[in-house]
Order: sequence, then C-alpha cells, then structure tokens
Amino acid sequence: MRLFTAVYPPAEAVTHLTARLAGLRLGAAAAAGTNVRLVDPARAHLTLAFLGEVDPARLAEIRHALQHAVAAAPTGPPVLRLGGGGRFGWGRSTVLWIDVRGDVSRLVALAAAVRTELAEVGVPTDEKPFRPHLTIARPGDRLTHADIEADLATLDGYLGPPWSAGELVLVHSRPGPPPSYHRLATCPL
Repeated sequence: MRLFTAVYPPAEAVTHLTARLAGLRLGAAAAAGTNVRLVDPARAHLTLAFLGEVDPARLAEIRHALQHAVAAAPTGPPVLRLGGGGRFGWGRSTVLWIDVRGDVSRLVALAAAVRTELAEVGVPTDEKPFRPHLTIARPGDRLTHADIEADLATLDGYLGPPWSAGELVLVHSRPGPPPSYHRLATCPL
C-alpha cells in the first residue's frame, strides 16, 4: 500500500484559501472548464514524509514509529498559517503551492523526527528535503506563464487564518483519477 504522513489544516483554513483561489486566474480557468487540476479541498494537506509502497504487515510498526516521532518532536502543536505561494517546475510539470508560515521550525522538527523514526524501523522515506507547502493545483501547461506569474504575485499578499496542527496522520493514498486518501492512524501532537 502507498503511504504518506501529513498534517491537515482545519476546514476554516481550507475554506479561506479556497475563496482566495477562486479569485485568481487559476480559479477563473477552472470555472471556465479548463482542467487546471485544482486540489480537492477535502484532500488538502501538508506532507511530512512520503513512504511509498509499504507492505501492509508493517502498519503496526509504522504506527509505533510515528508515536515515537511525536514524542521526540517539540512539545505541543505548532501554530501555522497558509500564506504566500510558489511553484515547482514549468510547462507540463507546473505545480502551484501555498507556503506555510508560523511555527515552521516545529513542523520541520516533527518531519525530521518522523523520517528518523521510520528509518530506525527500516521504512525508507523520500529523500527530497522537506519543504513545508500545500499543493493547490497542477495546471501543467494549461495556463500561460503570465497567468501563473500573476497568480503568484497575488498570492504573495495572501495570509490565511492561524490554526493549530493537532495531529499527525498516516494516510493510504490510491492514485486516481481521482486519487483517494484514507486516514489509517492519527497521533495527537
């Protein structure tokens, strides 16, 4: 099964962001029927570690490692905000994201603890450096560079409401379309 760990923003933060996205060129393109692959608000999350394909027999071991990671991370939930924005790639591989603000150092420490504890039990994670963000769309080349740059400039001024990251979630993802995410376990922060 394909797994990742995540922190989910509350509905209030996602609703606030969704309202802002509707006013962007990206939102107008989606409303006009262009497949800019907006992320479903119900699946909006911050990935802390991607585990990839894992044998289901290891789930108990993974849950235990995540509990240790939470115990090893700074005490209490980080208070975060979604704000600003950026992109990964250009052309067909363009991905737009919202930045994370607030207690980011605590979120980074939690992600590091998750990766360390999973490594301790022999479960590899992706080797990419952790970059806290929330993916908002995968427009590829269906928006012009000018439209993307204009949306990113608008997002520079965006700052969502603060929220506490209350739990770490182990998620089973099934590729789509549409992809589906199933929460397998949670660890309170």
